[in-house]
Amino acid sequence: MTEHSLWRFSRALHRAINDRQFEDIEALIDEDVAWAIYGPIDMFPFLGAREGKAAVLQVIRQLADNFHVRRFERESIMLGVDSASSMLRYSLTALDSDKPISLRVAQFAQFRADRLINMRVLIDTFDLVEQALGRAIHLPKMTSVG
Repeated sequence: MTEHSLWRFSRALHRAINDRQFEDIEALIDEDVAWAIYGPIDMFPFLGAREGKAAVLQVIRQLADNFHVRRFERESIMLGVDSASSMLRYSLTALDSDKPISLRVAQFAQFRADRLINMRVLIDTFDLVEQALGRAIHLPKMTSVG
């Protein structure tokens, strides 16, 4: 049995972010890749949807410019022949402030010929925004007891 494309992609992504080694990740991304990280793009402009390899590599470079991955845990994972989905918990360091950030993400990836063709990432954005602001966000009560 050969190694799943997700494992190669995951290792290469972390090397690109932490060590600025982009060569391996470049080889694993399809020219026509569709990519989206859903989150607050007003606070984090590298989030959002991108089309094409050059745009995705620019996002990965922006992630490397802003964060260091201290560790990550796979909470759950499902692998298909050319797809993968996982729940992950990341511990990051913001490079501009040396501030720790923890977040949970759901990741959905599709591959063709061992190259990433589609990536969708959902971030627990409420927790992320609270950490970025350095304070809790208090929302108005949405229901009433009757």
